[in-house]
Amino acid sequence: MDKPQPSTSERIVEAASGLFHAEGIRAVSMDAVAARAGVTKRTLYYHFRSKDDLIAAYLERRDLPNLAAFQRWFEAAPGDVADKVGAIFLKLAERARKPEWKGCGFLRTSVELINLPGHPALVRGREHKKRVENWFAGMLEEAGDTVQARLLAQQIMVLLDGCFSVVLLHRDPGYMAAAGHAAMMLVRAHMREAEE
Repeated sequence: MDKPQPSTSERIVEAASGLFHAEGIRAVSMDAVAARAGVTKRTLYYHFRSKDDLIAAYLERRDLPNLAAFQRWFEAAPGDVADKVGAIFLKLAERARKPEWKGCGFLRTSVELINLPGHPALVRGREHKKRVENWFAGMLEEAGDTVQARLLAQQIMVLLDGCFSVVLLHRDPGYMAAAGHAAMMLVRAHMREAEE
């Protein structure tokens, strides 16, 4: 059975995603996106009223797949909840070793748009980060930490986003492993408190 062809808007978002990931959102023109997608600029603007809308669609496209990857890594990892949280960081370190790795698209976009807090892409970025945080909190509650799960999820997010930034700066995935170790220690400490 033949695979269905992507719609024009899907082709445009796919083209934009590749360019935005490789070069950053400000460096990429709508002309470049249209050329990569194989459409006219008029067609591009028919599907996306502005570059801002296209940037938001780029992040929306990354949202659920990124969270799904975290969920897969968590579920596949052996051990207790602390080991499973640490495994997410180790998987990220594996990815960061690849030459094409460019960090977190949500954070990179937020840096480029920092002076526009209401930008639709920043709204998408905040929604994504909150969705990941809520998922961590849910996993921690299921594991028995019903009192501090929200605080612990926030601490994990600080470690997660912090290591994205530091690894991008130093190009050393060892920082992700270090952040993962810190996350494991935090989870274990909280779980011990919850049992007492």
